Amino acid sequence: MASASSTSARSLFVESKNRLADRIQVNINNISSLARQIQRGSKSNEILMNSARTFAQQEQGFENAEVNLKKLALISTHLEFQLNAIEECSAKLEEVTEQVRAMQR
Repeated sequence: MASASSTSARSLFVESKNRLADRIQVNINNISSLARQIQRGSKSNEILMNSARTFAQQEQGFENAEVNLKKLALISTHLEFQLNAIEECSAKLEEVTEQVRAMQR
């Protein structure tokens, strides 16, 4: 009798162990499924792609701004040369005006 109850206890232990292993496997599958669903739901890939796209657009904007700043610096230099030429002509005009007045006297 003792052997029958020990065999039955062993069989119950093995059966419990198998059911526990099955439940663990089901739980692991459910957790992995949940992780996939969270990743899909978070749309992290889409957010990363949008961030990369925005970053690339900003880089192009910075390059355009740099080109425009260089053009503005060149225009500023040209305007400075023109201002100097106008000031020289203005000074010469004053001299000529004085000479004309002196000739009229």
